[in-house]
Amino acid sequence: QDYWDGNWLNVTAHCGGQGADVWTSGAILQVPDLIGWLAALEEMNQTLSGAADLVSLEPELSVELKMNGLGQIQAKVEITPDPMTQQHSFEFELDQSYLESLIASLRSLLATYPVKGKVDV
Repeated sequence: QDYWDGNWLNVTAHCGGQGADVWTSGAILQVPDLIGWLAALEEMNQTLSGAADLVSLEPELSVELKMNGLGQIQAKVEITPDPMTQQHSFEFELDQSYLESLIASLRSLLATYPVKGKVDV
């Protein structure tokens, strides 16, 4: 498979809060999206500063993480099962101690699903 078609991941994502649970699924993330997010998370974990955003070509899911300097991470998740008719946004704080397990999970996932093909220029 080539780079552009072979790196889509079929995922199920969920975000919930007080009175709301939103799920989305499908081929909405690519392996390179996760590689970029992992690099940003590793940098954030080393410097305890900066931001790490998960951005996809598809509009169903995005995650913005920003270190606030007090050991807390400001998180914003935008998730929708239907980007044509719905928008859902969640904001919350995470402790920086969660970065290690998130990084480990991404490394494991990327070991199972490596990048396929090469970018055609």
